[in-house]
Amino acid sequence: MRFRLPEERPTEPPTGYKIAHPVLSHDGTRAGFTGVSLGGALPYGVLADASCVYGLRHPAPHRRCDCGFHCVHDRTTAEALLCTAEHRAAVLLEVLVLGRYLRFELGYRYARQRVRTATVGPCACGATASALADAGWGRPGWRGLAPSCAACLRGRTSVSLASFARLAGEGLRVVAGSGSAAPADLGVSRGGSTAAADLGVSELAAEAALLQARLDWFQTQLARLGERGPEAGSQG
Repeated sequence: MRFRLPEERPTEPPTGYKIAHPVLSHDGTRAGFTGVSLGGALPYGVLADASCVYGLRHPAPHRRCDCGFHCVHDRTTAEALLCTAEHRAAVLLEVLVLGRYLRFELGYRYARQRVRTATVGPCACGATASALADAGWGRPGWRGLAPSCAACLRGRTSVSLASFARLAGEGLRVVAGSGSAAPADLGVSRGGSTAAADLGVSELAAEAALLQARLDWFQTQLARLGERGPEAGSQG
């Protein structure tokens, strides 16, 4: 006798929580996420369909495979995953579970999802993040991003929280989590240049703060060069 799992027919899509790393395409025109476990090599968008990470042709999720998107029922459980060293720069996602799914004790494994909200943790310095900046790693065609405040950008490729949401599309909300003093959202910046299109008053004010932080950093570097100037000249 074949065992059959009970079928659920919810009136609304279930909600779940997971963590993921934000990513930005190499040309800066698209934003998405990449998983922290099996699916880490396959970036996905806000609205995405799962496929078998092992390359098998069965539809995901399959009961005899561990493919498909994964999430947990409880937000606190997902937040606890952010405590590990390798996941400190990940973001917390609230997702809608769409299509076929398998329920297990802690959450779901499912075929299709829509990311509703991404909550960004604090910068590595402890300040509330106002941007997502180049984290120093990536996938082919995609840069991994990490939370950053204006003072810690240091000219890295970066995108404001509002701009990341706009690039990701599909109505995604990106919010800053807890941290210390927080500047407002920044514009998209790349090595010092800023895309000012569609920026509001708060974004322009934050951009001014970013430029001031960069100016302070450059002045510090110039001062150091000035102190070494005579010595460097004698060596020439």
